[in-house]
Amino acid sequence: MGVKVKTLEVREVGQAMWRGASLKCPHCGKGHMFRAYLKVADECDNCGEVLSHHRADDLPPYVVIMIVGHLLIGLMLHLEMVWHVNPQVYLYTLVPLAVILPLAMLPSVKGAIVGLQWANRMFGFDPAHRG
Repeated sequence: MGVKVKTLEVREVGQAMWRGASLKCPHCGKGHMFRAYLKVADECDNCGEVLSHHRADDLPPYVVIMIVGHLLIGLMLHLEMVWHVNPQVYLYTLVPLAVILPLAMLPSVKGAIVGLQWANRMFGFDPAHRG
């Protein structure tokens, strides 16, 4: 009377996050993760891995705000320390960057978060705990 032990496949966190940040399936790295700008596909179009279990919710915008905020404040402080900058320069350069950078970064950050959840078998990504 032996006990059957089911071993789980190893899921590399770094690789899954890199694939997600590349907007690819965290499982195979080939299929598309998104079906629209920030809409995660229900499943991978290459390997069939179900991706609808993700719960990225509010974490990606928080991460993006932290990154962009630190970049822009650092740039702003540097400009003030090196040159005396007219405040209109900030208006014409940093405000557009504050809009464009988050919009450009958000899909990659969300993909990395979904990859992290997949690699750690969170929120239904574990076949033994679906539902």
